[in-house]
Amino acid sequence: MRKLFVIILGLSSKLWNKFYLKRKKVSYGDNLTINGKILWYVEGKCVLGDNVRINSSPEYNPSGGGYITAFNVQKGAELKIGNKVGMSHTAISVVERVEIGDNVLIGTNCMIADTDFHPLDADIRRERPNDLTETKSAPIIIEKDVFIGARSIILKGVTIGEGSIVGAGSVVTKDIPSGEIWGGNPAKFIKKIKDN
Repeated sequence: MRKLFVIILGLSSKLWNKFYLKRKKVSYGDNLTINGKILWYVEGKCVLGDNVRINSSPEYNPSGGGYITAFNVQKGAELKIGNKVGMSHTAISVVERVEIGDNVLIGTNCMIADTDFHPLDADIRRERPNDLTETKSAPIIIEKDVFIGARSIILKGVTIGEGSIVGAGSVVTKDIPSGEIWGGNPAKFIKKIKDN
């Protein structure tokens, strides 16, 4: 019975995702694999490369719990995901630009957001709670071959250099150079990755 449920869930999720991709004109390359249902809110530009794999169901990655993958790309914003990118139960919010390079792996329950979501000024939040005009945002660039550990948060204006590793549970608030391991809250330099 459980196997039948998984098959039905998988088919309905594939149909939903395919319908949404076509409806919103999301561009995607060959061999896109989506396991589970994604929460799509795409008003801007969204481009997925070849061989992208997205897990969005505990049936495919139980460490994600009940979370699903969510893409929120606001009008005028751009989300670009490169080739051979893998992610599980990831939330990506874009008001300007988020670019994810080739061969990036994003662990379960990570959040990537190029915006603060709310103004810093309490008066503005109180008087105009839905007004985001005073909210700060800045593009995020994740270069190729980066690995982001589970439950990490990547904040606005950050560039993560080629081949770097972000430890699980980290909050990345500033740029990470290429070939380094960072971790913690806020994320700090741990060590360089040695060449083989």
